[in-house]
Amino acid sequence: MTGLRSDGWYGGDDRDGYIHRAWMRRGSPDDAFDGSRPQIAIANTASDLTPCNMHLDEVSAAVKRGVAEAGGVGLDLPVVSLGETLVRPTAMLWRNMAAMAMEELFRANPIDGLVLLGGCDKTIPALLMAAASVGIPAVVVPGGPMMNGMFRGKRMGCGTGVWQLSEEVRAGTLSKEAFLASDRSMVRSKGHCSTMGTASTMAIVAEALGMTIPGTAGTPAPDARLLEAAIHTGRLAVDLVREGRTMGDVVTKASFHNAIVAIAATGGSTNAVVHLLAIAGRLGIDLTLEDFDRIGADVPLLVNLQPSGTYLMEDLYNAGGLLAVLAEVRDLLDPTPITVTGRPLVDYLDDQAIWDPAVITPRAEPLIEQAGIAVLKGNLAPNGAIIKPAAASPHLLQHRGRAVVFDSIEDFHARVDDPDLDVTPDSVLVLRGCGPMGYPGMPEVANLPLPQKILRLGVRDMVRVCDGRMSGTAYGTVVLHVAPEAAAGGLLGLVQDGDEIVLDVANRAIVLDVPEAQLALRTPPASLVAGFASATRGWERLYIEHVQGADTGADLDFLVGASGSEVTRESH
Repeated sequence: MTGLRSDGWYGGDDRDGYIHRAWMRRGSPDDAFDGSRPQIAIANTASDLTPCNMHLDEVSAAVKRGVAEAGGVGLDLPVVSLGETLVRPTAMLWRNMAAMAMEELFRANPIDGLVLLGGCDKTIPALLMAAASVGIPAVVVPGGPMMNGMFRGKRMGCGTGVWQLSEEVRAGTLSKEAFLASDRSMVRSKGHCSTMGTASTMAIVAEALGMTIPGTAGTPAPDARLLEAAIHTGRLAVDLVREGRTMGDVVTKASFHNAIVAIAATGGSTNAVVHLLAIAGRLGIDLTLEDFDRIGADVPLLVNLQPSGTYLMEDLYNAGGLLAVLAEVRDLLDPTPITVTGRPLVDYLDDQAIWDPAVITPRAEPLIEQAGIAVLKGNLAPNGAIIKPAAASPHLLQHRGRAVVFDSIEDFHARVDDPDLDVTPDSVLVLRGCGPMGYPGMPEVANLPLPQKILRLGVRDMVRVCDGRMSGTAYGTVVLHVAPEAAAGGLLGLVQDGDEIVLDVANRAIVLDVPEAQLALRTPPASLVAGFASATRGWERLYIEHVQGADTGADLDFLVGASGSEVTRESH
């Protein structure tokens, strides 16, 4: 181990070293500051307003124990926490702000290593983006999913159950009283969503990238083995500092290859696309939207989890977890990337067993032969759009239908159940003004509830097209992340009611079938433009002026890349 970064604060016999030691001593012995014990910050996203992360103080205490056992000094560092279920207008508006604040705090403090505690959707991406940009040795402990929800004798997935049951209420097949009573059944313990939503997906992504101790992702939040993993991670964080291994040493282009395979094999959330692109941008790795299709398109879906299947994250963990899944697709992984332990990910796949083939199907019997996330191109999305075939209705993956257009989510809610709405089961619902710039922040509104008149026909899915996102817990034939978005001049802003839209997933196409000459005469309607975000101050203004498109990760243009960990000026 070379000299510790923190020694730049605590070392020496001058006035500045004195100040730093004195204010931090608080009963600590001399060897806490003499350069022999790495200072490990535990970046903790615990918050009572982030329900999925409420338990992370307990996890932090376990990490701190492990740090001390390995000879380090553990320091709890609360950082910006984003609760997906509560924050308005959307947590995605502040992912970049959280990453920026975390990066600056990591750089500004006497920190030698980092343990990143996240759970809820945006917390793990923000932590990884920050760690990538600051370049201090780091390792992740995912907060873990909640226990299985159960309602009327059946598994009820967190999030997925909301979308399913609310549609049944609107269709008249479930009473509102029963629906409202079910929330007690859906969320039964601490932890993040129990489905293969974004939180679960990003935990899996962190492990596939090599940023967790292998076997940690997916450990249920109430399971005592999560605390055991936290202790081991605290010990490892000290080793990372002593060995000088940073995120830049661990995560390569090949690591992203493995993450994409993991997403496809597990039926992971489409939101992982925009997060992985942003993380890669911080590391200076050339990851593109097309890579998700090129690498993931032929990967079989092996995990039978909601929203694409039947079971939940607790079942996946008990069935063998991510490592058992990856062992089945080992031939599709790149064997070269290492993990934070210094060993390649593939080294951990020997002797991994599937304990419940109903949850993790063997490679020879996949749920879907070709899963992954399909990247669509065409005049409606020249920069790309995505769809998750595993969550879609097979009969709608090739479809032509007339557009029914909504200029904002408010417009949608005002008209969707109008009995005079000109809509049929073959229509294509179009929602626009929901991209990074337009909303702002790219909310999870794309999985539009179906019109009530359609639900009453027994229909439960339609093609939907949007420049926003959808929850990882959602399902349906939904074309997402259309780029350029309407607010950035995308063709989505020119679609009119009755225009024909062609979806052809097999050929990776999404096309507005309107002559170019006719489109050239159109301008975006005033009702659409009036709904675009137009902040005059604060973070929202900064975001709108600098956010990039969904196709490159929706980071801010001036945050792409890294600034390292060096701080050259003193504070006193």
